[in-house]
Amino acid sequence: MKHIFTSMNSLITSSLAAGVLSCALMTDANAGIRQYSADVHNSSWQLSDNSRLQCTLSHQIPNYGEARFYAKANRKLNMEFELDMMLLPDNYSLAELRSVAPSWQPGRGGRKLTNMQLHKHFNPSLPKKVAWTMLSELEQGMNPTFYYNDWYSEQDKISVGLSTARFKKAYQEFVGCVGNLLHYSFEDIAYTVLNYQSSSDKFTKASQKRIDMIREYLSLDPNLELVLIDAYSDSYGGRWSNLKLSEKRAAKIRDYFVKNGIDASRIEAKGYGEKRHVASNDTTLGRGKNRRVVIQMQQP
Repeated sequence: MKHIFTSMNSLITSSLAAGVLSCALMTDANAGIRQYSADVHNSSWQLSDNSRLQCTLSHQIPNYGEARFYAKANRKLNMEFELDMMLLPDNYSLAELRSVAPSWQPGRGGRKLTNMQLHKHFNPSLPKKVAWTMLSELEQGMNPTFYYNDWYSEQDKISVGLSTARFKKAYQEFVGCVGNLLHYSFEDIAYTVLNYQSSSDKFTKASQKRIDMIREYLSLDPNLELVLIDAYSDSYGGRWSNLKLSEKRAAKIRDYFVKNGIDASRIEAKGYGEKRHVASNDTTLGRGKNRRVVIQMQQP
């Protein structure tokens, strides 16, 4: 009798275990993965920004959004990746980024690249090093793919893949654009102080180089709303002559910009003479600092 009860207990335990396993398998089967990626036929990459101020390589992901790599004019080489989602995150979580082999190369191994933070109501982004790594993987025929849990359905996972189809030509154009970016940014020249030679409207060599940078930037960015040119003098000489000299200096810079294609309506130029000294006029060094033009630029 004891043997019979033992056998029955074993059978019940086995049945329960099988039931639990069956439920687990059913749960796994119900946990779907929604996949978003462009197929070979509709995949497209394009250089959506191509200037000396910004380069953007963009890739449409059907029913999901857009992947963008971009670099901006700067003293240092920079790069950033942004995933522009049609439906922004509704929670704070992580997405795993993996380099995945395409379906026609099933034996090729993949690897994890990094984790990407998902912030509520913001498009996620990745910094320079990872962005370049993603581009390198794409160039080698791999598909950078993001995996994360759906914040609206806990049982579902989402995968978002970047396709290699039609990538290389646009990528080569993008690399060429990045190599041609200005080596300075708007912030580098937004507020500039230029100095003059004594009793003259001629710039020092350093100031001439700086004004050429400003002129080049203005010619590339028509969206800058206003350029303010304020000229000042030292107190060497008469006040009236110094006022006229400062006005002449301001007008000369304005005319230089206009001559190089900058719309005159974007420029305001004024001379203030001996007003607003920034240093003592008792020394040569101090007077050199007071002989200046301040150029300020405003973005919309």
